Formats: sequence, structure tokens, C-alpha cells
Amino acid sequence: MTQILKRYDFLAAEFTRRVGGVAAEKWDAPSPCAGWSARDVLRHVIETHVAMPGYVGLRVELTGSVDDDPAAAWAEARDALREILADPDRAGLEYDGWFGRTRLEATVDRFLGFDLLVHAWDIARATGQDETLPGEEVARVHADALELGDSLRSAGVCGPEVEVGAAASAQDRLLAFLGRTP
Repeated sequence: MTQILKRYDFLAAEFTRRVGGVAAEKWDAPSPCAGWSARDVLRHVIETHVAMPGYVGLRVELTGSVDDDPAAAWAEARDALREILADPDRAGLEYDGWFGRTRLEATVDRFLGFDLLVHAWDIARATGQDETLPGEEVARVHADALELGDSLRSAGVCGPEVEVGAAASAQDRLLAFLGRTP
């Protein structure tokens, strides 16, 4: 098992814990993502799971619906992507991305890992769950976010940075950088 697959499994488990903790009536609660409900956040994460393999010509076909059974739709998307990552031939497929030549697994690690961590918090916040994120991943994603800089501020990605005090936790500094109010 590669380090990328291990990290994906860990972050997917954290995300799954939040999805599993959403009461049926809370899926339409507003999230910290402007104009999105908790269900919309989940839909975005699932759509990214389907789209990302397409960068290298792989297709992911899902049968579940976020509208009918959010947890089952998430499980189907997670399992489909995990299957791809577990296959070194498919995970290692290369393509020309925004930042140059890269492999599918590298994109999943950097960008989907980012989404799984931050959107786990979004769903937790929207639905009144534990918002604590794993510290090591907070540090890794924050470093990536700082490297991405202003590209995060484009329409539909992240809002302007939110001010937090000097004593703010690493998690709160990450969330504030991404335009969320911790």
C-alpha cells in the first residue's frame, strides 16, 4: 500500500465519520461554503471523485444518488476511487495538469486530500458535529494552501482570508486562510 493510498484511506475515514453522523433532516442545513448545504458539499466531493480519474481517461460510473441516500452515494464514490488508487498502473497514469506533468495519484493526494479534510469540517460545522481535524493533515494541507496562494481566491473556490488572533490554533489558521470563520 502506498503512502498516498494510506493517506486517502485515513482522510476518507475522517470524511466518512462526518457523513455517517449527519441526521437525515440536517443534510439541507447551510454549510460554511456560501450557498451550499451539507448535501451540496457532499455532492461536490462525490463529483470530484468521479471527475478526477477522467484526467487520465478513466471513467467512474456511480449508481447512487446524494439526494436519495447520501451515505451510500459517498461510500460508492469512495470505494470506486480507492480501487483505482490501489492499482499502481491506474494510480500512476500521467497527464498534463494545471501545474505541469503529474500522476493521478499525486493529484488525488494533493487536491482531493485537501477537499476531504476541509469539507469534513464544513459538513461537521453545518450539522453540529465534532469539528476537530487531524493535526498532521491540517499542517500538510495548510502548507499546500499557502503554496497555492491567490489561486485559491478564484470564483467558487475560497473566499477572502478571515482574521484570527495570534493565539489561534493551527486548524483555525488553516480554516481562516481558506475564508472560513472557525
